[in-house]
Amino acid sequence: MPYDRQGRRDRGQVAIEYLGFIPILLLVAMAGIQIGAVAYSAEQAGTAARAGARAASLRQDVGQACRDAVSGGLTVGCVSSEQGETVTVTATVHIPKIVWDLGDAHKSATMPIDH
Repeated sequence: MPYDRQGRRDRGQVAIEYLGFIPILLLVAMAGIQIGAVAYSAEQAGTAARAGARAASLRQDVGQACRDAVSGGLTVGCVSSEQGETVTVTATVHIPKIVWDLGDAHKSATMPIDH
């Protein structure tokens, strides 16, 4: 029966090793979710910048257009500037903190001004 006792001990050791590995797996999963939040925020910033530039080119409210374009409870701010016949809008979206606070995502869009 020495084999039987050794087999039981090995199973207990494997269970302890798995318990030690769980925090690493959780950290990797949370980092993956954080990367998804960064990508989502950057995509939403691009959408807000395009909507804001479209509104600015039509002489409409840029801030409202930016806020309406962003979904998911994200915070957005837009700044517009005219350069001759074009207007550029830069949108800033705060990246949600999952594991780390990574700041903001910035995207810009330029459109011709409609006369």
